[in-house]
Amino acid sequence: MIYELKKGGLTAKVDSLGAQLISLQAENGFEHIWVGDPKYWRGQAPVLFPIVGALREGKTKIGGEWYEMGQHGFARKMEFALAGQTSESVSLRLSSDFETRKQYPFEFSLTVTYTLTDLGIDTAFTVENKGEKVMPFSVGGHPGFNIPVNEKAAFEDYTIVFDKPETQNCPLIDTSCALIDDKNIGFRMKGEREIPLRHDLFYGDALIFENLNSEKVQIVNKHTGKGVEMTFSGFPLFGIWSAKNDGPYVCLEPWTGCATLKSEGDEFDQKKNTTFLPAGAGADYGFSVKIL
Repeated sequence: MIYELKKGGLTAKVDSLGAQLISLQAENGFEHIWVGDPKYWRGQAPVLFPIVGALREGKTKIGGEWYEMGQHGFARKMEFALAGQTSESVSLRLSSDFETRKQYPFEFSLTVTYTLTDLGIDTAFTVENKGEKVMPFSVGGHPGFNIPVNEKAAFEDYTIVFDKPETQNCPLIDTSCALIDDKNIGFRMKGEREIPLRHDLFYGDALIFENLNSEKVQIVNKHTGKGVEMTFSGFPLFGIWSAKNDGPYVCLEPWTGCATLKSEGDEFDQKKNTTFLPAGAGADYGFSVKIL
């Protein structure tokens, strides 16, 4: 089911399949969320849970047993139930069942809430452990944004701008298996705030940043100031991605975890940045998007 939200001149649409944001339009009617053209990438803004990224050969070991799970987890392909709705917001919930337990043997609920603001939209994740044992998980966002933004401009007219200087050594991703090659560096920043946008940045897959100083990042036209800004906190990892087929979009991705490292084993609870939620506990995460 598609849920429509309105606030002032802003409108948004959310699909209950995957609790995915599929539209964010300003008053001028421009569509900011990537349109999902299968020529480039079918996704639009998938919710990543209970893993971010890929597992080695799509498998992981939990409690001594092997489980299979696709890249970015199963939430993005499952139907969410309505948990609450107003004219400006909607909350959708996925709860563990027989099918999820075949991939991930934990009792959980994941609630995704979208709320329109005066300038954009807020996304909130609430993860709850409904079981009696500690629950390891990762969660993340993956919204794609149409580039260029409502103007005659080239992809290369835009730049990625962090709100603080960053020194980063972004690891390579082995594109043959989608695992992180943490022994090799693919991209570096040395006290810089800007990354000029160009398609070949993503020919080796996503740029992965860790423990950023910044809590804001923009994709903005350096000539006109048009674009989008994401505000995020509480996410130790951040990905920026576009497919290597020169698609006219860029994804900004706040993550709590990441794909399996090539240097790691396959135990789920040993994955980098895994969060461990005690029985009966909950955890909240969120990020905001503003139209510039």
